[in-house]
Amino acid sequence: MTLESRLDAWSRGWRGPLLAAMVAMIAGLPGLFAMPPLDRDESRFAQATAQMLETGDYVSINFQDQPRFKKPIGIHWLQALSVGALSDVSDRQIWAYRIPSLLGAMLAAAACAWGARAFFGPRLGLFAGALLGASFLLSTEAFIAKTDAVLCGTITLALAALARMYFAQRGGPPVTRLTRLLFWLGLAGATLVKGPVGPMAVLLTIAALWAWDREARWLKTIGWGWGLVLFFAIVGPWAIAITVATDGAFWGGAIGGDLAPKLSGGHERHGGPFGYHTVMVAFLIFPATLLLPAALWRGWRDRIDPGVRFALCWLIPTWLVFELLPTKLVHYTLPAYGALAWLMASAMRQPLSKPLAISGAALSALAAAVFAAVSIYGLSEFGGPGDLIWAVLSAALFAAAGIVGAVMVLRRAAASAVIATGVLGLLAHGVFSGGLVPNLEPLWLSDEVAEKLSDTGLNPREGVTPGPVEVAGYAEPSLVFALGTRTGLGDAQDAANAIAQGRPAVVESREEAAFHRALAARGLSSKPAGLVSGLDYTNGDEMTLTLYRGLPQPLVRAEPIQ
Repeated sequence: MTLESRLDAWSRGWRGPLLAAMVAMIAGLPGLFAMPPLDRDESRFAQATAQMLETGDYVSINFQDQPRFKKPIGIHWLQALSVGALSDVSDRQIWAYRIPSLLGAMLAAAACAWGARAFFGPRLGLFAGALLGASFLLSTEAFIAKTDAVLCGTITLALAALARMYFAQRGGPPVTRLTRLLFWLGLAGATLVKGPVGPMAVLLTIAALWAWDREARWLKTIGWGWGLVLFFAIVGPWAIAITVATDGAFWGGAIGGDLAPKLSGGHERHGGPFGYHTVMVAFLIFPATLLLPAALWRGWRDRIDPGVRFALCWLIPTWLVFELLPTKLVHYTLPAYGALAWLMASAMRQPLSKPLAISGAALSALAAAVFAAVSIYGLSEFGGPGDLIWAVLSAALFAAAGIVGAVMVLRRAAASAVIATGVLGLLAHGVFSGGLVPNLEPLWLSDEVAEKLSDTGLNPREGVTPGPVEVAGYAEPSLVFALGTRTGLGDAQDAANAIAQGRPAVVESREEAAFHRALAARGLSSKPAGLVSGLDYTNGDEMTLTLYRGLPQPLVRAEPIQ
């Protein structure tokens, strides 16, 4: 049996989307379990969800005593369901908060395959879904407990369903009520997860198709009447509840405090020039990079093809919006990666020309070399002797993915090149995110502090010592998630107060002098109980954190701190 016949057999019916989802699951699983909680967004999302479970308030979103008027509630509800079913809020197991992201990545890959199959056939539909599921960006977002993988999944589902409705009016397979239902569910889910981004992507795609085709009769088949009712039935109850609960303050914070700054400038120092996302895509779509030049060139050449045209109308306007946006983060364009995967699959319908093969091979080799270099750099800067095997294996697998893919695509074996590069790329990403990076201990200050507190009997969550812990000079959300909601993020004076009250304190070296002065003013002193050094990678500062034991107090039974 030839490779083509095997792929045809594997991709029939729902096998293709399911296999694409399995690729996304395999890509995301290693990091999901191995990677410590990340700063800052992941730990903020996870901590806010933990507080929902602790308080029973599933409407308001808070981080400690501060409201988070930024994103809608969807991801927190999904995380709460996951933690409630698989773990316990008191355990602070970050993998349980990440399960929705993994499922979102799987949905994105499956929906991508399902949508592409209508235009390009089952085999190329499988390739499209697998390329998206294995991409470095989506497989990384799959193990981060925030909105982006789920957003990608819901938007890709909505647009795949919309594409099938578009194609049905041009000789494609007939549309069922299920397709329409999936469109509205995807759109409502995207809105409940990240507000206007999902509707924006859908409306931009529709507007681009209308401008190109000069007609939009196919839009009558969407099911506007019951669809809009379903949409508002899903989104509306929380929107009303949060408006009432906050007297409308949520919308002021979400729009004025989060969205508007991103539109007006590089919010939170995340600026970048026009073209930033275009440059980064060659690395973030890896290991599919070798098909990128062919996808773009043939996409424009074959724009009369309905599937290619839909993919271009999905990709170009959404991409331009994020290129024009002053605030730039690499994951912003992820909702458009499904369109890129469609164009890559479409490019495989014919043998690659020599210029396209050479340019794809060169880009793939460059991306692989960069990832291999990052692996070695991570070892040299933050690793120890025990991390050598992980770094060497990661670098070798990335290099092999780039070299093997380049050689095979230059031999015009595009399908075999994609499969070989994909397998090696998945292995490389698994070793990198599941083995190398989690073991670079200087990067994981919060994790190390929590472990050191437990080793010295100073972690209040274990009920051995009174709490909460007071922290001076280091205020990352991951430490709050690790130590509990009541963790103090104060200054040297607050840390001295904690010692006087018998509570542990963690003091960064820049606060040491002020801390000891505050203790001396009380006629007190405290000796270090442990030391943690490393890099706060969110701001690039080297940190030295000293643990102090609280002074003995009258005997009272300590209760675990949540």
